[in-house]
This record gives sequence, structure tokens and C-alpha cells, in this order.
Amino acid sequence: MNRLLSSLSPDEQRLLSDAPTGGELAAQPMLATLSDRRDFDAGGWIFERKLDGVRMLAVRDEHGVRLLSRGGLRQNATYPEIADALAAQEAADFVLDGEVVAFSHGRTDFARLQRRLGITDERRSRASRVAVTYYVFDILRLEGADVTRLPLRARKSLLRRALSYHAPLRFTPHRNEGGQELLERACEHGWEGLIAKRAAGGYQPRRSGDWLKLKCARGQEFVVGGFTEPAGSRTGFGALLLGYYEGSRLRYAGKVGTGYDRATLRDIRDRLDGLATARAPFADHIREHAAHWARPELVAQVGFTEWTREGMLRHPRFLGLREDKEPGEVVRERVPGSGT
Repeated sequence: MNRLLSSLSPDEQRLLSDAPTGGELAAQPMLATLSDRRDFDAGGWIFERKLDGVRMLAVRDEHGVRLLSRGGLRQNATYPEIADALAAQEAADFVLDGEVVAFSHGRTDFARLQRRLGITDERRSRASRVAVTYYVFDILRLEGADVTRLPLRARKSLLRRALSYHAPLRFTPHRNEGGQELLERACEHGWEGLIAKRAAGGYQPRRSGDWLKLKCARGQEFVVGGFTEPAGSRTGFGALLLGYYEGSRLRYAGKVGTGYDRATLRDIRDRLDGLATARAPFADHIREHAAHWARPELVAQVGFTEWTREGMLRHPRFLGLREDKEPGEVVRERVPGSGT
């Protein structure tokens, strides 16, 4: 048995099993549930910074290193420096879960990361001025063993010792108590928020209440179903028309007309022209003069202040397109029990 696995307690070792292939383990990542909970029992939870990036799982086995998006798309050419760092590790068999981020002025910046997301040519990625960091926060497999049934604290201890952390790899630190105070401090520093995780919980391949998203500001993904024409000297388009799925129906959530630079306006317009369709994809009637419709295949990250009573976004701002989310996954995020 691997020396790190041998260091586990007898009870923890009984939770180990032979692992399925790395690709199978990475197929369904554990997802967090949005929550407004603030009271956490001491010792029962750990708290990690909520990063403003994209989810990525990493597999290393006899076939080499594979970087996989949440939807299972290969990302090696987009982040070759991360693949190199994982290939250089002494450990040769593992599956990791983490988040890729880019920094601007000391904060994770999704808009900056956006400049790397669409690159699929390895040479262009290596030449990019946008440096990326892979914050690793969980481990699912180590040297042939499935470790997902281990308590989170045990998994993070294995994770810390299994790898050597040098740029662009970082171990995601955590705090053991003070959830409310930590969230207030995170918000004061302009962070996205916190992720609260049940310390004794296993890794579950689904959305779970054992991981909670505690957000400082509202924001989520929306499906792009169309756009309006630009006015005045603006190029590309005026605003994107946004929606989310409610069952099989795409519900309209409003439009977002701020947060773009000229290059983004042109790029998104080109992509939308390629998705043009004569019929509105929304289930609701849209009172938008001369709207252009598009097949709902693009997903946008949008920040906003609140939902109106009519179910529209108030003060939305575009943050970037997401390549790691499938349109069919996009639903209206609600805090359980709150109705909002």
C-alpha cells in the first residue's frame, strides 16, 4: 500500500476500495448548494474561499495527464502549464478536483480568465500573458485506491502530502471555525464568498448539502437566447437576452447590456450570428423590439443585485462566457426554503 494510504487510521483504511478508472471518477464532480446559513457548529465544518474561476478535474494514470472540464471536455491545450506541473509530480496515479483562476490586483478575476478559456491551441496558450493557477481542493483517487468515502479532513490531509505545490499549482487552504466572521471578512475584501464543507463528509458525485455556497453578492449563469441591435457608436450588439431552464422550458430573465469591451462585443456577435434562428427559444413572450434570436447554446456568467417581483434581473452586468457549463444545467439558483 502507498505510504500515505498506510498512514491512515485502521477505520479510515477500511473505507478505501479499488478505484474505477480516473475518467469514471472524474465524470461527475460534487456540487455545492446555495445557502444563506450562518450558524455552523464548531469542528463540524471547514471553510474555503469561493474562487471566481472554472471547475476542473485532473487525472493522472498510465495514459498520462488529462485535464477535464466539469462537462468532461479535455482542457490540456488550454492549460498546458498545469498539465506539465501535474506530469512532473512524484505521484503517478491520482484524480484531483479544483478550480482554475486568473488574478488581477490580488483577486481572482473571471473576466481576465475569459481570455484563456477559448484558447484551444497549445502554442497560443503558452504565449498568453494571462497566467493561471490551479487551486486543488479535493482528491478522489490515489495510487489505485478510491478515497471518496474518507472524511473530508482525511482527504485534504492526503492531498496536501501527495503533491508538491509550486506555481501554477496551489493547495486550497481552509479554516476550521468562525464561518460568519470569515464570510464578513471575505465580503469586505471583495471575494466571491465562502464554501462551507462538512468535515466528516465523503465526496458525493452530485449536488449536496454537505457543500454550501455562501455568496457575498448575487450572480449565476444564464443561457443566451438572443440579443438586441447596438445603438449609436456601439458595435456588436446592444444587450444579451438571458434565460434559465425550468424543466424543459427556457424562462426569460431579462437582458444585460453592460460589462463588455469592444473585442467581446464583436466576438460574441460573431458567435451569435452562427447560432441564428427565426423562432424565440424562450417560453415567455418577449417584448423586445427587433430582437434577434439564437439557439440557446451559449452560457453567460452574470452578476446582479436582486430578482424583481416579476422574475427579472435588477442591475445585471456581464462577467464572461462560461465554457464549462452546459445550457441544460442552468436553472434559477434559489436559497433552499427562502423562495428567492
